[in-house]
Amino acid sequence: MILELKNIYKTYIQGSMEVPVLKDINLSVEEGEYVAIMGPSGSGKSTLMNIIGCLDKATEGTYILDGQEINDYKDKELSFVRNKKIGFVFQTFNLLPRQTALDNVGLPLQYAKVALRERKKRCEEVLDMVGLSDRMNFKPTQLSGGQKQRVAIARAMVNQPKILLADEPTGALDSKSGLQVMDLFDKLHENGVTIIMITHSEEIAKRADRIIKIIDGELICEGESAQAWTEEEALYDYGQEVDSNE
Repeated sequence: MILELKNIYKTYIQGSMEVPVLKDINLSVEEGEYVAIMGPSGSGKSTLMNIIGCLDKATEGTYILDGQEINDYKDKELSFVRNKKIGFVFQTFNLLPRQTALDNVGLPLQYAKVALRERKKRCEEVLDMVGLSDRMNFKPTQLSGGQKQRVAIARAMVNQPKILLADEPTGALDSKSGLQVMDLFDKLHENGVTIIMITHSEEIAKRADRIIKIIDGELICEGESAQAWTEEEALYDYGQEVDSNE
């Protein structure tokens, strides 16, 4: 088991009010598994991802990551976990605009104080893995959206993390680039990488081994298909109202 969440609650304080976001979440992910998390806007999926990624802490509950209970880890310990065990891929790429692809990919290694020669070698290897060996010295403004996301994936994988977390990884891409990115995810999964991905797209989610659905902060179903994604939930996701009389 690579991670386990037990009875996780997350509540935010807004003024004098308590706002519950996650309610009694229980989730286990096996090493090497590929999991998609789906849910409408405001369902709590990003909060869940932030807790899994050690970017936020649960209000209550237990989080076991790679055999270690990390609930009481201090900020420095959590930073180490994020750098060594978790790779992040975001919808907006989060690349430094003035740095080359090679330098962007090398940031996690720089934070980990890896020597320059080793850093360069590993960056070149992962950029080659994502098909960008000829774009190493290009800056983000010289790259297409799909190429930027592949740089971001290379950066996420350069430290050989246990888990790859992807938050809407195709959300800012055209359909062709999105498919190329998902093909790369499939390749990483085949090589044993554990992937946890947030997506609104049923077609994208179907690439995963398992689909988890979250509504109003609760896991309501798990399975190998997204057929339970109802019309009402899909409309809600786009901020539309459903006429219950129809």
